[in-house]
Amino acid sequence: MLYVGSLASINFARQGHEVHIYEFREDIRTAELVQGRSINLALSRRGQTALAAIGLEKEIVANSILMKGRMTHDLQGNTKEILYDPLHGQGLFSVGRKYLNEKLLNLAEKNPNIHMHFEKKLVTAKLDNGDLIFKDLKTNVDVKENADLIVGCDGAYSQVRAQMIKRPGFSFSQQYIRHGYLELCIPAKDGEFQMPPNYLHIWPRHSFMMIALPNKDKSFTVTLSMPFETFESIQTENDLLDFFDEHYPDATALIGKDRLLKDFFKSKPQHMVSIKCNSYNIGSKAVILGDAAHAMVPYYGQGMNCGFEDCTLLDKILSQSGITINDALKQFSESRWEDANAMCDLAMYNYIEMRDLVTKRTFFMRKKIDEFLHCLMPDTWVPLYNSVSFSNMPYTKCIDNRKWQDNIYKNIILVVCALVVAQFIILLYSYLN
Repeated sequence: MLYVGSLASINFARQGHEVHIYEFREDIRTAELVQGRSINLALSRRGQTALAAIGLEKEIVANSILMKGRMTHDLQGNTKEILYDPLHGQGLFSVGRKYLNEKLLNLAEKNPNIHMHFEKKLVTAKLDNGDLIFKDLKTNVDVKENADLIVGCDGAYSQVRAQMIKRPGFSFSQQYIRHGYLELCIPAKDGEFQMPPNYLHIWPRHSFMMIALPNKDKSFTVTLSMPFETFESIQTENDLLDFFDEHYPDATALIGKDRLLKDFFKSKPQHMVSIKCNSYNIGSKAVILGDAAHAMVPYYGQGMNCGFEDCTLLDKILSQSGITINDALKQFSESRWEDANAMCDLAMYNYIEMRDLVTKRTFFMRKKIDEFLHCLMPDTWVPLYNSVSFSNMPYTKCIDNRKWQDNIYKNIILVVCALVVAQFIILLYSYLN
């Protein structure tokens, strides 16, 4: 996660530390073709808080596109608006991954305490003494480094975490879901968006789905998510066109038949993994942040926001007067892992909500009741999505709030059922007498 590493380096440098960034890939600012995922990032409150602390929030938001809600597409091509927050009008911001990375790198580069080293592959890391060996991918020469503190922001397949796993007492789990994703694109037409731009568009199909996020160039980045066996069943161009005619009849014209065929068959569907671990640090010598500590499926739009919040919380702890690095990292790890694991679970749940639950009447009934109660008691009754995306409330507390709200719903349903039964008994008694 380059953006998390860049933010963490800025925070450390602002506290007076000398920071060296070692990045496996080439500098994306000068690269002709950027490798890796290009799924848009959905910026929400936690990420905005982190960017505000370094003076970038306004600029990033100004160059993003507000998504005020979801817009679902059914099999007949009909659309339905589902606002995220009708009371306050809050939404998510669709941000280009490359754009955000470039802005953070540019800001980091301006700080004389930050030194960047691109195309350096981590070969070995001795976490106890801070010894590191990198392979320079340009010259194939080993580069040795010693660090007072190693900060691993190296993503879901973190090499730093791989060293931590070898140590006794380190808890780790990973779960690959049986669904993959493939990226497509809805291009601009005559220089304009082909769909309303201020929404996260969803084509929910119960066991799979397609989503589209708007870009500044008037295109949409499209992500097709479905079981691998469904991907494997599509072998020919006719298979693909028939599949889209059946499940996404309005999307073929938006994407364009030729582009759909080209984009679908040019790459293989990618895996999605959820990773949890505890703890995040090795004494005062190493700590992991972002996906290295808690990778999650991308369907709550919280991966980046959660990683940015890691940086915010660690920076706040390190700012405490007189605190040692050892105590700061321990405090961060102990206070963070449960919240991050909770967010991993929420991300799994939201995938089900987006591809299936948004098609059900019970979902809309619950949402309407939540919105009504939130309007009456804005500080007491906060819907789950609002607390996760539009607040800095700890993720575990978001889940706890949802649980007591669910209990109230259950009690209300029981009371209503009891009243209905009682009324039926009274009517029956009156009829018999």
